[in-house]
Amino acid sequence: MIRTRTLICKSLSDDISGVELVEKPINEPNSNEILIKVKAASVNFPDLLMTQGKYQHKPELPFGLGMEGAGIVQSVGSNVSKIKEGDEVTFGALGKGAFTELICVNENSVQIKPNNLNFEQAAAFQTAYLTAYVSLVRRGKLKKGESLLVHGATGGVGMAAVQLGKYLGAKVIATGTSEDKLKETINWGADHALLTHKENKVDFRNEVKELTEGLGADVIYDPVGGDVFDHSIRCINWGGRILVVGFASGRIPTLPVNMALIKGFSVLGVRAGEFARKNPKKGKENNQEIKRICEEGFFNPYICKTFPLSEAKDSIQYLSERKLTGKIVIKID
Repeated sequence: MIRTRTLICKSLSDDISGVELVEKPINEPNSNEILIKVKAASVNFPDLLMTQGKYQHKPELPFGLGMEGAGIVQSVGSNVSKIKEGDEVTFGALGKGAFTELICVNENSVQIKPNNLNFEQAAAFQTAYLTAYVSLVRRGKLKKGESLLVHGATGGVGMAAVQLGKYLGAKVIATGTSEDKLKETINWGADHALLTHKENKVDFRNEVKELTEGLGADVIYDPVGGDVFDHSIRCINWGGRILVVGFASGRIPTLPVNMALIKGFSVLGVRAGEFARKNPKKGKENNQEIKRICEEGFFNPYICKTFPLSEAKDSIQYLSERKLTGKIVIKID
């Protein structure tokens, strides 16, 4: 029996006290599974939320942490044909735990790694860029020449939205709470960078209006929620689309529906994983498209900090303190 070190959540808590690195056995892959030696795994905001019981997906305790990673295939099940031993791959591991040395996952969760990314970049690629693609292309239907307002632009999903928005030909306005971090979004392709919070108040509406010649943003990408959402619906263009990606601020906002009536805008929810489960064919196309765009050189995941597996719990704490720019990755040697 093979054994592997894995970061698991044993109990829910607000301070991640129920999280622990343990050693556990792992079986050989069954007929439709792939055994992967993990080289890197990405830390995502839902990892923190799941330890607190605040994420929409609530796996049964105890569960493994880490939604995605990258590594090398060690062995494959008898029915697996498209992936072979030795392939460099990315994989999804929601509830199974990518913060581990070895993992067995279903073949449907495995993709060949983009050839222009190293393992750390590849681990940080799938969730963020897939979320951006489903948001901007499938849900928001962003068109060339439109204005795109990206909130939380200095985080992982914001970074992906900035880069994809630029690729699609939009005028990209990035927002965030740190002037220093926002400078990085210009390197990612943002045309403008705005602070959302000034003197402890949310304030960006007038600037967005000025940058869009008084019209407002055509598409608003919002993983923040709270006050940021409240102000966004006051600087959205007629017929605009606001994409609800998450609630990093901690407050789920409510919509005065008279605003939607007056300004003729749409509010669209985004769940990239659920989109693929409901539309398997389009889900496959989404994965193919983000990989193609990546290999053409348009996506460049920015890694601000790495942690060893022994400090994986610290990486979640670091995420909770909102210190990151781009992505945090766990390197597994």
